[in-house]
Amino acid sequence: QVQLVESGGGLVQPGESLRLSCSVSGIIVDRYRWGWYRQTPWKERELVAHLTQGGVAEYADSVKGRFTISRDDAKNMVYLEMNDLTPGDTALYKCNADFNIYGPWGRGTQVTVSG
Repeated sequence: QVQLVESGGGLVQPGESLRLSCSVSGIIVDRYRWGWYRQTPWKERELVAHLTQGGVAEYADSVKGRFTISRDDAKNMVYLEMNDLTPGDTALYKCNADFNIYGPWGRGTQVTVSG
């Protein structure tokens, strides 16, 4: 069974950076396509970054140029580097593989940009 554990969130000021990590167990990350999503109580879940098995990345317009998705095959982890954060980036961030969208999700990691 897929298990996803996100970490790395926190409270930061506008303009600062964070690196989110997604620890994956149960599957091998380089065999699947991955996404980082974010959600808030007042907005539907949004796919902000996507990575194919071949390493092709795509981003939502709202984060393009600021966020970078990557993976470490040796560690079986997926990352989201977030730079120049704004209050609009405040959300609960979660990762998931495309095939597992209707399966179990991790608890996510909260990112709050304020100050």
